[in-house]
Amino acid sequence: MSDRQNAEDRPILSITGLMAGYHGGTVLKGVDLHVGAGEVLALLGRNGVGKSTLAYTVSGIIRPTGGSILVDGWEARGQLPHQVSRRGVGLVPQGRRIWPGLSVDEHLRMSANGRGRWSIPSVFEMFPRLEERRRNRADTLSGGEQQMLAIARALLGNPKILILDEPSEGLAPMIVSAIGGIVRELAVEGMAVLLIEQNLGMIQDSADRVAILDRGVVGYSDSLENFRHRPDAAAQFLGVATEGAA
Repeated sequence: MSDRQNAEDRPILSITGLMAGYHGGTVLKGVDLHVGAGEVLALLGRNGVGKSTLAYTVSGIIRPTGGSILVDGWEARGQLPHQVSRRGVGLVPQGRRIWPGLSVDEHLRMSANGRGRWSIPSVFEMFPRLEERRRNRADTLSGGEQQMLAIARALLGNPKILILDEPSEGLAPMIVSAIGGIVRELAVEGMAVLLIEQNLGMIQDSADRVAILDRGVVGYSDSLENFRHRPDAAAQFLGVATEGAA
């Protein structure tokens, strides 16, 4: 059995019939998807279809109105964010949402939980630039450094699944490529990754599978390899073309 088959047989994140929204409106209308250990699932979709809503619902920030969210077999639906985090969900939110007045070191010390693979020394090993700037305030960091800090902060919770919401936003291509390499490295180490992203280049470099959110449900789901050869799917759901056979 292949590594990918193994990942699909033991999902770390399993979402079934998920419904959620804001102020009485429904944005997610029955989302089904799963992410296995050691797998990167790229979630695509046009602006406003609910990608960030999904990230916040899985993380416990938004309370769902229906469906199931299993994190390594534990029902996370309706749980509080700190409970969801303790059970293995790490979120890197869109826009990074760091605390401007705190130093890099202060961010990391506040986030470290003292257990598991990820500690302050291990995130400095992955992000040596952060160690160089550990005494700097977060608002003095470049955009790429801030994104590294946001990822490091999430890793210090020692998640089973890491959710990254638009990590390439506002970053130079070289930094996007570096972040994509980090995502791939985390998957190789066995972490499940849900990558919410618009940058098709980053997805091509990092993902194993692709799902496209459309009108509140998953309208398309397949391997990255098959997605590369389905420009019609990208055109239909995203309004863009992908490299590959026509």
